[in-house]
Amino acid sequence: MNAEHMVRRGVLAIAFAGLLAGGAYALSQDPTPQQQDIQNDKKDIRSDKKDLAKDRADRNADQRDIHLDKRDLAKDRADRNADQKDINHDRRDLNKDRADRNADQRDIHHDKAQLARDDQKFGANSAQAQADRKDLQADRVDRNKDQRDINHDRKDLAKDRVDRNADQRDIHHDKKDLAKDRKDRNKDQKDVNKDKKDLHKDRKDLRQDRKGHK
Repeated sequence: MNAEHMVRRGVLAIAFAGLLAGGAYALSQDPTPQQQDIQNDKKDIRSDKKDLAKDRADRNADQRDIHLDKRDLAKDRADRNADQKDINHDRRDLNKDRADRNADQRDIHHDKAQLARDDQKFGANSAQAQADRKDLQADRVDRNKDQRDINHDRKDLAKDRVDRNADQRDIHHDKKDLAKDRKDRNKDQKDVNKDKKDLHKDRKDLRQDRKGHK
């Protein structure tokens, strides 16, 4: 009886050991296709989140660049417009000084003719001739002053044109930067939208795989 009892215990021990070995073997096996799908879905979701965060950061950086480009563009336009006003003012000054210079030159011609007549009529040392020489000298002084003003106006006009042209080039550069940054921002926004769709799809796949695994 004792022998039979021991045999039964031995059989049970062997069977139990077999169950343990079978369980350990089962655990050591590769995951089932459903488990593998779940793991892949989780991996895809993590990747989607990283992509989404990166593309959002790029999109936000591009948006900041756009704001800076707009400020630069507004400033360069203001500078260009101010330079254009200076150019217009220089042109008016130049036209006025040229008119004054031409008027003084006509006065000089008139004074010379009058001096010649008075020299011939009253003599070179006459009061009339001396008055004519004084007028002639004053008109020459005025003419020379107007010529200096003209030269100064020309320099101002040339400088303001250089400044205006530089500002215009800056405006063109700002426009190019703005267009490029807007293009980058729009591309990044498309990437963000795509990342959201991918994330939504992968989460849906994960839910379906979990349901199928149950």
